[in-house]
Amino acid sequence: MSPRYTALMASLPPLGGLLEARAPAISMLKLESRLTLLHPEDKTILDLMVGFLSQAVRDDDSLASPVDTRLLASADQFFKEVSNPTLRQLVSQRLDLRTILAALRRRHRGESEPPTGPAWGFGPWLGTIQRRWKEPAFGLEAVYPWIPEVNHLLESGDLVTLERALFGVIWRDLDRLGFGHHFDLEAVVVYVARWALVDRWSHYDARKAVTRFGDLVNASLAGIANGPQAPPPPRSAPATQPVAASR
Repeated sequence: MSPRYTALMASLPPLGGLLEARAPAISMLKLESRLTLLHPEDKTILDLMVGFLSQAVRDDDSLASPVDTRLLASADQFFKEVSNPTLRQLVSQRLDLRTILAALRRRHRGESEPPTGPAWGFGPWLGTIQRRWKEPAFGLEAVYPWIPEVNHLLESGDLVTLERALFGVIWRDLDRLGFGHHFDLEAVVVYVARWALVDRWSHYDARKAVTRFGDLVNASLAGIANGPQAPPPPRSAPATQPVAASR
């Protein structure tokens, strides 16, 4: 346990529940100031996390947008440079989420068969999704129990509740990843990822989200690039600038 990281985590106020606060319990500027306590090498890792999470939930997208070239490039760089298994799992989980959502969107807009052109997703479940395309949850209910609910919300057009449900999925993933980490780099990354989720939800505009989601459902998915498979580990956070928001 590093005294530096003990002091850092002790200086960060509790964020509360995801949907409870109108704004994060600490401002971006104050959070950036606290993060100057990070070791330089850990600051570099956090910078990479910021780059990935910012791409994973951009301000101009819904969570249900596809896995695109920028996101895959950011993840590829992260996997090459970071060996920490908890942080790798965080990135992999976010990519899996985006791949499943991209598949649900494709099917929702009437694609009765999986794509056969350029690769459009990432991860070990991509083949399963393609083989079991016609099943409501792609046969992945046991692994991702949230898929049936998300699929139902998408099909029913309840897009605000859908976004709220997706925020909750990410929040619970962070719960699991942060378990047992209190005063280390993993604890810092999970805190910043949570901060970004709270910040983004506090700025959530339901009317704009519905319009944006509708545009995404109807948009072409051309240009989706093949994602690198993350090698086995040895899965809404700021360094120079915190994730603006992580939805």
